[in-house]
Amino acid sequence: MYHPPKVWDGVLTRLRTSMSPIALEAWITPLTAEMNEDPQELRLLAPGTFHEARVRGRYLHVIREALEQETGGAIGLRLCTESPVTETPPRQEANETTETPASPGTGATTQRPAPNTPAFQPGLSHPSGSGYSHSFDSFVVGPENVLAREASIALAERRQPGIIPLFLAGPSGVGKSHLARALAAETGGLYVSAEAFTNAFTSSLRRKDTEAFKHRFRDCRLLVIEDVQFLEGKNATQMELLHTLEQLAIAGRPVVLTGDRLPREMSGLQARLVSEMTRGLVAEIEPPERDLRRRILKTKASRGGVRVPEECLDLLVDSVQGNVRDLEGVLIQLVASASLLSRRIDLPLTTAALRKIAPAQTGPLRVDTVVERVASFFGLSRQELAGRSRRKTVLAPRQIAVYLSHRFTNATLTDIGRAVGRDLPSVKNAIQVVERAILEQAPLRYQVETLVERLGIPAAALDEQKRAPLQVVRPTRSKRQRA
Repeated sequence: MYHPPKVWDGVLTRLRTSMSPIALEAWITPLTAEMNEDPQELRLLAPGTFHEARVRGRYLHVIREALEQETGGAIGLRLCTESPVTETPPRQEANETTETPASPGTGATTQRPAPNTPAFQPGLSHPSGSGYSHSFDSFVVGPENVLAREASIALAERRQPGIIPLFLAGPSGVGKSHLARALAAETGGLYVSAEAFTNAFTSSLRRKDTEAFKHRFRDCRLLVIEDVQFLEGKNATQMELLHTLEQLAIAGRPVVLTGDRLPREMSGLQARLVSEMTRGLVAEIEPPERDLRRRILKTKASRGGVRVPEECLDLLVDSVQGNVRDLEGVLIQLVASASLLSRRIDLPLTTAALRKIAPAQTGPLRVDTVVERVASFFGLSRQELAGRSRRKTVLAPRQIAVYLSHRFTNATLTDIGRAVGRDLPSVKNAIQVVERAILEQAPLRYQVETLVERLGIPAAALDEQKRAPLQVVRPTRSKRQRA
């Protein structure tokens, strides 16, 4: 006799080798295997009717093939919904609260939490977490991003072949990844970062097995590559991507690329690759204005079952001038604090959350502020950052603090060195090390961009602002002193 959960685990293992991770996570892993009256049938439960219809229409044949391989065709397959209710519950008004029904048969009622005291919702986790839904329906639209969203939907539905490839351009945190992942999930396409593409290519060269690499990236239903700015200066990988895009174009398969700026602004990309990337449609996503940021924040809270008072929403939106991810970070802090402390979400609690995550910046940026913010970001104290330790976990944050202080404050190198307990040669070396590293190491650049935005500065300033010369301000001497 077959045991459904064990059979399903084997099927999932097989599907992981044939499906994109995003499609697998979005549509397959939510299915659960259940004991059935018929031991020769595997019964899969979908969480809702919409989910069942999507799996039945797009993925049921793939599941059936994997099941036949797992069991030798000895058992059948049945797909149904978990319950007769519809997947989307009735919409509640913003000022309504919900009550959890009592468990059947217990005779006890479940106490309703205090009004406006939310439980911490997994749906408010980081976008990369499993609780976050990357779909077109959950993407909040405004004038800043409407073209990118409509182009993505048209591409998913194969309505506009002339927009291939689609390039989504915009700074960090404006929704490029949301649309890219939604496209991959809708179409069952292949989703990778430019860094992963590079690693796969170099690994295939090392193994002398480029055919497997080409099969993976040129035979997919849809290819999504994020953060192509990572490829700047990597000529061999750029040529391989160029050939991949050309082959996919010949096969008529859609391609989606994302970058933190327009392709023509990426000086480290070859002209042929830029030309191929811009052969279709380039949709630029602008940073969201206040109205869109407010609607995004309200929508995310609402979908997590949380009601945030209007005055608190206004305070959040006006105080956090960074990208949407910064807004999400403050919202998570606020909701978690309200849940753990069993408190209402109100202005004092919102102010406290803002102070922990995004303190207001008044006046010119100071070295002390930079050092404190960097130390907090890496889980260090200011004393540790300015201490004598040369451990990598302390040295790298210290160098970043020096670099950011040099770039975005008016302090002299002497003042910066004093703030972190270092001499002038060490300060100069730190600046040069970080300047090189952010061009060569994408993860470090992302950390620096995040810190820049937390300092209330647009991440684009890393590229736009001219570097100040590495000069030390020394007091002038009189003629008598020089003599």
